Amino acid sequence: MARFPKRYADAVAKLRVPGGFLLVAAFGWLAAPTVGSLTLGVPVSILGLCLRGWAAGHLAKNTTLARGGPYAWLRNPLYLGTLTVAAGLVIAAREWTLAALFAGVFGLIYLPVIELEEQHLRKLFPEFAEYERNVPMLIPARPRESSAARFSWPLYRKNEEYNALFGFLLGLGWLLWRSA
Repeated sequence: MARFPKRYADAVAKLRVPGGFLLVAAFGWLAAPTVGSLTLGVPVSILGLCLRGWAAGHLAKNTTLARGGPYAWLRNPLYLGTLTVAAGLVIAAREWTLAALFAGVFGLIYLPVIELEEQHLRKLFPEFAEYERNVPMLIPARPRESSAARFSWPLYRKNEEYNALFGFLLGLGWLLWRSA
């Protein structure tokens, strides 16, 4: 059962990239980091990047249903990783307006996009219904079964997850420059 009307979800899916650029601009403008805020926020963001990287190394898009690695713990580890990276950057930036902005974008854009992606997966993989019943959407839970799936560097590269790392490094550079 959809929580968001399909027309709305389709419309906001197109806003994900432009919305990201607006968030980056707001982040750059409003950030007021200190050494202390960077010390707290950067490790949080690194945890999010690690989760995203781990997920990307298990994801063969539209080929097989990812059930190993972080996908055994939750259905959307890339989105939880994104949320964690953003939380770390908000902590580092010391601007709580950014927290409200990131939360709004996640709730109004990313959650509907997650629904669209899961609808696509239901059509593509008949086994998704069982997976969905057993694995939570965004809050990790101990896996009910073990998986032999292993991390794959070729998948990580194919999914171009290194772009998230480069984006983070640019943001970190900006924060370091602003804190000086």
